[in-house]
Amino acid sequence: MASNLSPVFAYTVMYVKDVAKSIDFYAKAFGYNVRRLDESHRWGELQSGETTIAFTNIHQHETDDLTGSVQTPKSGKERAPVEVCFNYSDVDAAFKRAVENGAVAVCKPEDKEWGQRVGYVRDIDGITIRMGSYVNSPKQD
Repeated sequence: MASNLSPVFAYTVMYVKDVAKSIDFYAKAFGYNVRRLDESHRWGELQSGETTIAFTNIHQHETDDLTGSVQTPKSGKERAPVEVCFNYSDVDAAFKRAVENGAVAVCKPEDKEWGQRVGYVRDIDGITIRMGSYVNSPKQD
């Protein structure tokens, strides 16, 4: 009997300085609902469809000892080797809300040659967030 080894993308974990502050920031700036923030404030989750956006402390014994410590950009001219992308039906309004709630504007939304409108911000930990329109509008049921 063959087993099903097809993966399902479950989590993106964001390593941040202050989990509770980041959870609150993402809820306000990007419009996510909080799924969970544990009592220790060492783990939090946002509702994001089928994939969870999770937050944990940037340095913690469990992961630093096993997989190495998280390296953060040393200046505004550097960025982490990951980019988080959120799609919106109204990128300009979403970009405005993000900046009004503490995101740092990197590039205002602009139309791209492949048919997407895209803007960039940085979150309160310097993580780059790409805010884009759907390339092909999602199907309506």
